[in-house]
Amino acid sequence: MKSLVWFRNDLRLKDHQPLTEASKAGSILPVYCLDPRLFRENRYGFPKTDRHRARFLLESVKDLRQNLHAAGSPLIFRRGKPEEIIPELVSGNKIDAIYFHGEVTQEEISVEKSLEKRLDIPMHRCWGHAMYHRDDLPFDLLTIPDVFTQFRKKIEKKSSVRAPLPEPPRLRPVSDVPSDELPGIEDLGFRREEKDERSVLNFTGGETAAWKRLQHYFYEEDQLRKYKFTRNGLLGANYSSKFSPWLAHGCISARSIHSEVVNYEQTIHKNVSTYWMKFELIWRDYFRYSAIKHGNQLFQLGGIQGKELKKSTDMPTFKKWAAGETGIPFVDANMRELNQTGYMSNRGRQNVASFLAQNLDFDWRWGAAYFESKLIDYDVHSNWGNWAYNATVGHDPRNRYFNIINQARKYDKKGEYVRHWLPELEHLPSEFVHEPWKMTEDQQVLYETRFGEDYPEPMIDLEESYERIRNRG
Repeated sequence: MKSLVWFRNDLRLKDHQPLTEASKAGSILPVYCLDPRLFRENRYGFPKTDRHRARFLLESVKDLRQNLHAAGSPLIFRRGKPEEIIPELVSGNKIDAIYFHGEVTQEEISVEKSLEKRLDIPMHRCWGHAMYHRDDLPFDLLTIPDVFTQFRKKIEKKSSVRAPLPEPPRLRPVSDVPSDELPGIEDLGFRREEKDERSVLNFTGGETAAWKRLQHYFYEEDQLRKYKFTRNGLLGANYSSKFSPWLAHGCISARSIHSEVVNYEQTIHKNVSTYWMKFELIWRDYFRYSAIKHGNQLFQLGGIQGKELKKSTDMPTFKKWAAGETGIPFVDANMRELNQTGYMSNRGRQNVASFLAQNLDFDWRWGAAYFESKLIDYDVHSNWGNWAYNATVGHDPRNRYFNIINQARKYDKKGEYVRHWLPELEHLPSEFVHEPWKMTEDQQVLYETRFGEDYPEPMIDLEESYERIRNRG
């Protein structure tokens, strides 16, 4: 039997059900299609996938190809739409079945349905992105709780995480199938640029790098022991696990990480931080299952709450936020980090999202789409779910918002993070680094920072914006 294994956001060999089942059935044809729709311009005027995510993706595909080759099979790479390329490969190589990991949101499902219409062979749709398998949930997918705590408590009590699948043994490939060469970043229309040395981590795509990172964070540096208490950090490689880019591209599975946490607990140490790693992975599952329940409502302005809203879509305002030129240092530093590296801390993401959606009263979907373009760890469910949450149209309908200055003082007490990404403020003392507009003329001269020249004036009065948020109720 000949089976085609269609790789998508699952660029790994370990814990890969489609690859495992197909290899047991006979010879395999592993295929990855680089879909041109990933790089088209979205309706907001910027690319759906920008250079940082594109670079990480290409590295991940390259690593997958090398790992498959080591296991005995080539990776057949093509540039084009899967629903057009795969039927040609099926026909030309007398393929008997297709194995793949299914997705749950509209764009990905549409591709699956288009492909299915063009084929008359079995398509085996596997479930492998979540930590808890959908068949093991203690409730129907369309009736999962709309409150995370209820979801978490019930699955922790009544469900268990399956053991990850081992890497398949020696693979038997379908012979003599040519593959296209992998493109470089320039072939996708981007300039090749050196990774920014200010980045918290030198993120490299692929399963090999994912396991190297886990080994380093868990065992070599023993950072899991204090994860809960450092995860809101802003500078440095080890304040959090940084697993999210590899999880997003499927270079490592959530079940594999869970299995390693359990191993760490049994062999090294078990505490609230090891639990918190599992806790965060449950949040990731929750956003995926919520996307199944709510469908395209997730992408509407009123979110899953179905609120009737009218929000700003002023392009100059959005460009200031996106470029990190709002005049609010904590917001700008985080946006500069995102633009230069494709990454931002969880704490930063919540603050910049709150600022756009709440303080600027802007259409939050623009921000979610911008994150989709820039983030190397973009995950459709978590990204849009978190943005909706911060825009008060998601799983927390309360009129919540972040006090940006208080957050900056709490998580960047000395202003080290702000100075790291805003060198124009490097001479400012901690007293003014988060609120430079409070400096007198003499202080601006003393600290070599002319307000409105070296650094922009704030685009809004924060205190006035908080009052407007409270009045919106």
